[in-house]
Amino acid sequence: MIDEWIKEIKQHPQGELVGMILVHNGIVRATTRQGKPVKGMKLSYNAEKLKDAVREIKKRDGIVEVKVWINEGELKVGDDIMKVLVAGRIRPEVFPALQELVGKIKKEVVHEEEIF
Repeated sequence: MIDEWIKEIKQHPQGELVGMILVHNGIVRATTRQGKPVKGMKLSYNAEKLKDAVREIKKRDGIVEVKVWINEGELKVGDDIMKVLVAGRIRPEVFPALQELVGKIKKEVVHEEEIF
């Protein structure tokens, strides 16, 4: 998936402006943030909120493309939760965009329920 996204971005009409591509790959951990063991998680997401979040990041100066995939359903430890890619001109534009988008997805788009 990531390799396909990168190929698409290099063929993008504004691909020649891309100087950086950042990827986030969230994975189900074996513990909560507090260290309590888990077997996995149930995950769902709001597609409209995701579209809005992506649209907002794409409007930023220097951002050429944004791709997001979210795994939905019952996930076990080691499964991918989501993959997020942000392509843009330079680090000062791309790093904050990726960080903000991942944070927004975690806080406003997905609903997680740990399985103990």
